[in-house]
Amino acid sequence: MINVGVLGATGAVGQRFVQLLAEHPWFKLTTLTASERSAGKLYRDVVKWRLDVPFPESIGTIRVSPTSVSSLKDVDLVFSALPAEVAKETETACANAGLAVCSNASSHRMEPDIPLVVPEVNPDHLALIDVQRDHGRDGFIVTNPNCSTIVMTLALAPLRGFGFHSIHVATMQAISGAGFEGVPAMGIYDNVIPYIGQEEQKMETETLKIMGTFEQKTVRPAAYRVSASCHRVPVIDGHTMAMWVDIQEPVEKVKEAFIRYKPPIKGLPTQPKESVHFMDDPDRPQPRLDRNRGNGMTVSVGRLREGIRFIAMGHNTIRGAAGASVLNAELISSKKYL
Repeated sequence: MINVGVLGATGAVGQRFVQLLAEHPWFKLTTLTASERSAGKLYRDVVKWRLDVPFPESIGTIRVSPTSVSSLKDVDLVFSALPAEVAKETETACANAGLAVCSNASSHRMEPDIPLVVPEVNPDHLALIDVQRDHGRDGFIVTNPNCSTIVMTLALAPLRGFGFHSIHVATMQAISGAGFEGVPAMGIYDNVIPYIGQEEQKMETETLKIMGTFEQKTVRPAAYRVSASCHRVPVIDGHTMAMWVDIQEPVEKVKEAFIRYKPPIKGLPTQPKESVHFMDDPDRPQPRLDRNRGNGMTVSVGRLREGIRFIAMGHNTIRGAAGASVLNAELISSKKYL
């Protein structure tokens, strides 16, 4: 077993990390960090746990540590659920101290020597770990993308053979993506918020790195044009998006590509049976019905039409956040980087 910790364990994504790691077959969760006001207290006494998710009692008696490198002396791998504004410095310090860092924060995603990984899409980009070590870092940082970017790139993965160049996407994003304090109740009830800060930029830039080609110790970005429009809707979990891709082949060939898709990795504990599930139903996917498919790790695709147009949906705090980092860590472990 590999001893692991979670940075920022009391927030919405931190709780998902705890949920996924509590009984993990490869990782033993031993350290939880949070702000100074929570440090020294039992986890069960400081966390405002989601009512719709069972609380992992085995973790409740862990005493919360302050978020610092010195709190992590007994772990080999840390998962970061820190806010972007504090993640950069803390994650860098952890990696420089010899720790492996799997980060959900945006701070390091676009740095040239740091992998931005969706295991079913670009597992070869983990080779950037060796580049970080060549630069003198004892540990390393691996990031997962923005929650919407993960759903979109997984939906695009089965279609790479069609040679498309232009992608348009309009998202309908769940309120949990903004965290517990992110969207006031009176702001989202009976409403749609038409702008999410930096979300569109992340989708338009991260996608090119993820779907790019690893060449000579660097990633050459994919030659796509991505245009995104991102919106917050009154859904608790599950990001839904309408996508348009300039594929010229008929719908039946695209449908077959979705159905036949097999990811380039297999055998990882958090990996779902289907990374992409095609739904031949004009009314699906729907967040309430489909977000928990594959334990929240499957992206569902449906309403495929000429154009090529379709709907993609995935669980934003599992597939799009904590689960993505855990799957990255499993891939890292399987590749003997730990």
